[in-house]
Amino acid sequence: MTPKEIITVGQIQLSFLLDGEDTNNESVMFEMVIPYGAKVPMPHYHIDVDEIVYSLEGITTTTINGESTDLNPGDHIFVPRGAVHHHENINHGDARSLCVLTPASIGPAYFRELVTILTKGAPPDPNEMKAIMAKHGLIAAPHPVK
Repeated sequence: MTPKEIITVGQIQLSFLLDGEDTNNESVMFEMVIPYGAKVPMPHYHIDVDEIVYSLEGITTTTINGESTDLNPGDHIFVPRGAVHHHENINHGDARSLCVLTPASIGPAYFRELVTILTKGAPPDPNEMKAIMAKHGLIAAPHPVK
């Protein structure tokens, strides 16, 4: 499937396959590529969005509420709304996953906004980043809870 839009956030590439326009705002689906050692978004949780991650290539380490799981190709994990989580690649090579978020309130618009503050040539202002996250229903949680 040809992506509708490709957005690069730092070192992470997101290829949007479906967005809210395609699904009556019910879901978003994108491929996420995380290079080895890439800086990843801070731990956070979604107020109203559930997330499913299906590993396609490499190993994605997903931490949910302080518990880490390595996702090998063919593995999947469900991240319920309210669960503090983040994804990273601490193994060699690229990690590529298919992500589905439902409903579609966290979609391309959120990631486009993040790009605007990450391309200013200086480290992003944490308060500006948290404001963008909150606007789209994400809450930063710098210390994962167990």
